[in-house]
Amino acid sequence: MGSNGEMREMEREDFEEQNKVQEEIKRVPPWQKQITIRGIIASILIGIIYSVIVMKLNLTTGLVPNLNVSAALVAYVVLRSWTSLLQKFGIVTTPFTRQENTVVQTCAVACYSIAVGGGFGSYLLGLNKRTYEQAGVDSVGNDPNSYKEPRVGWMTGFLFVSSFVGLLALVPLRKIMIIDYKLSYPSGTATAVLINGFHTPKGDKIAKKQVRGFVKYFSISFLWGFFQWFYTGGDQCGFSQFPTFGLKAWQNSFYFDFSMTYIGAGMICSHLVNLSLLFGAVLSWGVMWPLIGDLKGNWFPSSLPESSMKSLNGYKVFISIALILGDGLYNFLKILFFTIRSIHYRMKENNLSSSPDGQKRETDDLQRNEFFMRERIPIWLACVGYIFFSVISIIIIPKMFPELKWYYVVAAYILAPSLSFCNAYGAGLTDMNMAYNYGKVALFVLSALAGKDSGVVAGLVGCGLIKSIVSISSDLMHDFKTGHLTLTSPRSMLLSQAIGTAIGCVVAPLTFFLFYNAFDVGNPDGEYKAPYALIYRNMAILGVQGFSALPQHCLQLCYAFFGFAVVANLVRDVSPKKIGKWVPLPMAMAVPFLVGAYFAIDMCVGSLVVFVWHKLNSQRANLMIPAVASGLICGDGLWILPSSILALLKFNPPICMTFQSS
Repeated sequence: MGSNGEMREMEREDFEEQNKVQEEIKRVPPWQKQITIRGIIASILIGIIYSVIVMKLNLTTGLVPNLNVSAALVAYVVLRSWTSLLQKFGIVTTPFTRQENTVVQTCAVACYSIAVGGGFGSYLLGLNKRTYEQAGVDSVGNDPNSYKEPRVGWMTGFLFVSSFVGLLALVPLRKIMIIDYKLSYPSGTATAVLINGFHTPKGDKIAKKQVRGFVKYFSISFLWGFFQWFYTGGDQCGFSQFPTFGLKAWQNSFYFDFSMTYIGAGMICSHLVNLSLLFGAVLSWGVMWPLIGDLKGNWFPSSLPESSMKSLNGYKVFISIALILGDGLYNFLKILFFTIRSIHYRMKENNLSSSPDGQKRETDDLQRNEFFMRERIPIWLACVGYIFFSVISIIIIPKMFPELKWYYVVAAYILAPSLSFCNAYGAGLTDMNMAYNYGKVALFVLSALAGKDSGVVAGLVGCGLIKSIVSISSDLMHDFKTGHLTLTSPRSMLLSQAIGTAIGCVVAPLTFFLFYNAFDVGNPDGEYKAPYALIYRNMAILGVQGFSALPQHCLQLCYAFFGFAVVANLVRDVSPKKIGKWVPLPMAMAVPFLVGAYFAIDMCVGSLVVFVWHKLNSQRANLMIPAVASGLICGDGLWILPSSILALLKFNPPICMTFQSS
């Protein structure tokens, strides 16, 4: 009897779950109504704010956390506030649905993703004259004609012709990735869970608390940025140069700079990332650089300036590259192995789960799958679109960059769909987007093939092409997963991604030039160091020159750190979890090697806040941390807009707060 009762109970739950999903599907608006005018306006607003935030992160440290969940929260805040305000004035509006929330989040993320991955802090900025000079004007391969100054026109054109190809590369495979293989896409799933949670009676109450927390810390962060500005009237002035641990530590970049952006980012990033940053900072600025600096006149000539690639700066750059390449190679091979193994397993295993939980999920999934496939995106449209955008790119890019021959671009677009599939499949399994590693492979190959006269430019531009296609196609699969779980039409998702990409191609260059004209971008001693621009250019030079580009004894150190990156990843993957969770991440370690220790301290303060909050009230911490972190990041990020405008108008802060030895 007990067994029969359990069976009836399970059947009743299955029936209720099936009816629940069916009712949700009936309430879903047509795909054309999921994209609204207010949604596009909100997307532009959020896209601009986040473009400013990620551009600052790109040009200061080059480390940008995943902000998708934060963008979904801000999209909810903006549109819920808008509809509530209109209702108070008695104006009737269409209901704010989870589908509209999903579309706005997708469009906004597509917009600011161009600022993240458009190369403004790496391969495109690596083409400018300042980076060319920092890489060494006498270096073989660093040709005097191998630089191109940033301009709004050519940057916008390059983004338009290179970004839309990736949108269509994997559209025909969306059913295979989302439904047949059931890939999890953790970031896409987390975003969907958040959005679905908002649009329930219980979730709405929780969301109101998060909105209040977001607004409170947004205001605090914005006002703190405004207050700090008054004390920055000169070089190395203000709270951002506060010698928290003493002047000697400050000279080696160990200080807390009171940046709400980095504290918020530290609250979002895992403690392992933040501790890895701190470990890298201590190892490099606390130990290695002082020791190597004392060897001036022995390892490298004392007459050389510190910024030369043959002096201390060369060790900083090339050891960073060794860590990045070691980490990238290991993760590339690991993801490739998991991808091949998973595909092989799926080809052999066709039986569905027969457990009660599996049946229940299967009932739910069938409803969502049916809806997901109802509004098809024609395969012919994707193929024709891919060919059309590829042809435009093949014609225009060699005219913009004669060093990159047209047949290299053709080869890139022939290989791109298979590379995109591998990356999107790996991202679905592990949530790791390996697009930059595919770009680095293209950079080395094209630099070597094009030779010393054209290799640097061909490598940097080719890196951007491959990285753009592979990254955008993977991002779209994350969005399709979010759409699948929120019952949002794939058509509206693709169109919103295209709209966001188009907006981003305009917004990102303008945002970049706001920083480029208002601040001293690329100054190795300033705030906006743009470290990856120099790293990428030196990677291209390394591809042209080989190891002759390295200063004395640097090759041996690079071997050691390359090996360390591989071994550290291996230990973390094969050792017991209680040991592996404390093994540092080489990619995170590499950033402070070149940038400095100050931002690692800020990020660790963010981790400390999260740790203490969880100790005091874990339930409230889980609820409020995303909202508080988003508020801190957005408030500080929004202050950059008026501060940049003031800098452009030559309004200088009235006070310089600085410190010196007594």
